[in-house]
Amino acid sequence: MLKGTIFKQKQDKERLLSFPYIERDREKDAQQWLASDLIKVILGPRRAGKSVFALRVLTGQSFAYFNFDDEALPGDEKVDLDELMTELKLAYGETKYILFDEIQNLPNWELFVNRLHRIGYNLILTGSNAALLSQELATHLTGRHIPIEILPFNFTEVLRAKQYKLTAEKFLLPDEKAKFLGYLNQYLVNGGYPEIVTKGVEPRGYLDTLFDAVLFKDVIKRHKVRFSEQIDNLGSYLINNVSNQYGAKKLARVLGFKSQVTLENYLGYLNEAYLLFSLKRHSTKAGTRLRSLKKTYAVDNGFVTAKAVQHSPDTGKLMENLVFMELVKKGYQPNRELFYYKTRNDREIDFVLKKGYQAVELLQVCYDLTDPDVEQREVKALIEAGQELNITKLTALTWNEKRKIEKNGMTVYLKPLYEWLLETVKD
Repeated sequence: MLKGTIFKQKQDKERLLSFPYIERDREKDAQQWLASDLIKVILGPRRAGKSVFALRVLTGQSFAYFNFDDEALPGDEKVDLDELMTELKLAYGETKYILFDEIQNLPNWELFVNRLHRIGYNLILTGSNAALLSQELATHLTGRHIPIEILPFNFTEVLRAKQYKLTAEKFLLPDEKAKFLGYLNQYLVNGGYPEIVTKGVEPRGYLDTLFDAVLFKDVIKRHKVRFSEQIDNLGSYLINNVSNQYGAKKLARVLGFKSQVTLENYLGYLNEAYLLFSLKRHSTKAGTRLRSLKKTYAVDNGFVTAKAVQHSPDTGKLMENLVFMELVKKGYQPNRELFYYKTRNDREIDFVLKKGYQAVELLQVCYDLTDPDVEQREVKALIEAGQELNITKLTALTWNEKRKIEKNGMTVYLKPLYEWLLETVKD
């Protein structure tokens, strides 16, 4: 059985390598790490391009490939790993590089990986479960692995896929500026999943189906969830309330959960599956962080649009969700380097960015600040928070405004979203 599966997957590998490829921003880092004997672990949501990324990183190397997310493999039965290694050697020869796709589908995978690593194999793993990064890897592969997250395209990758290179001269031409902002608006509404960006697939149907498939495969099936309708309702509710605050107790009551513990477990499953993120409030007091409401964000704006109930999502909410995910793609870790904030007067700041233990920047997201009342409200919140946290780098991201506002001895910089998106990495 394994011989036939490996032969079919070898053909799949060659087919994937034959497709046009959009270079990812993380590729250079991964290439540098390839020769290391550390286990390379590529994590991210399904259909975000992990497998193709891993295959491209290995281009020029002789390597074996096996995908554990294959319907031909036995369900709950254990794959004969000795037979697997024998058949891989017969198919690929004595290579030391092996790429294992969707490794989380193999029971006790960490024991198998450790064994191969000890005898000298150079391993590249992919997985669609964030717990691999935070828990299982930390427990079983401590100090022996390099995690690499691959998420849906960021905006620079979208432009690369569209073969569009922005220049200062182009931006002065009305038609070119309109074309560029058109790409940005598509990204805002439809997100950055590769199939949507590169193949022109109809976004809503594709992403609605993908969300439901991930929910079933990586949440309901993996965790043996008994009340599938409840977790489906929870996912739909949160997707329709991106950037809003929530408390587990109230959410459990609204959605009819009998147990708050069950709801919190389900929230964890949705986070693990890279469908949703939860963001905590910034505070130097651990108790305040734990007691405060959290905010929810989706892994991709396309999901927000696809799962919208009744009406189109609010543009401001989409913009805030996009900024959150772009911060994650730039390397900020939610709840370690990235938080939201409430001032003593209950004014909300969308994002606090930290460097080490120090909060270094405040980001406010507002589509339009041309209304004087809106400008006053948002600027006041930034200055108040800046004074409380002793932060001087205050930025308000807008759709298309660029200017600065000086008040109370502090400066708030208004920056167009597109300009901020094209800044490559975090400081």
